[in-house]
Amino acid sequence: MRKNFDVNSWLYPQPVLIIGTYDADGKADVMNAAWGGQYEADQVMLCLSEHQTTKNLRATGAFTLSFGDVAHAVACDYVGMASAADVPDKMEKAGFHTTKSAFVNAPIIDELPLTLECKLLKFNEDGNVIGQIVNISADERILDGEGKIDTAKLDAIIFDPIQAAYRVVGDKVAAAFHDGAALM
Repeated sequence: MRKNFDVNSWLYPQPVLIIGTYDADGKADVMNAAWGGQYEADQVMLCLSEHQTTKNLRATGAFTLSFGDVAHAVACDYVGMASAADVPDKMEKAGFHTTKSAFVNAPIIDELPLTLECKLLKFNEDGNVIGQIVNISADERILDGEGKIDTAKLDAIIFDPIQAAYRVVGDKVAAAFHDGAALM
């Protein structure tokens, strides 16, 4: 038996993406945006309404996307609730520090270990942000013995829109593009 829930924004799971930009004065600003993901192999799409971040994007043409993690879940939630337009010391209150990307004019959040560095391609007809990934940077603390990103060490969180909660990404359950071959 199944239960119907009508229409809801329950695409699940949703990564917790922290968008980093610089304002007109070069001050770092970040916000939490759960509605985003892969657009093309080397592009991302973000569904944003008008924010300080979108103003910054239009001015600088660049942004970073860092993945929220368990250790910073409270700070990641906070930067989605507070606006830099209203809270000038939002970054300090969140406990975030930044380093300027070497690839785009946008800040990397030092505390979050995985970041996509992107240039703005366009705002599409719906107002969504389309960005080109120009670099991916990872803190060495989340790398495995082969130098690859270890998702267990990343400890990424996802947004659960059904329960309005953040959850941690779980264990590996199968090998992609491999284990299904057993049924061929």
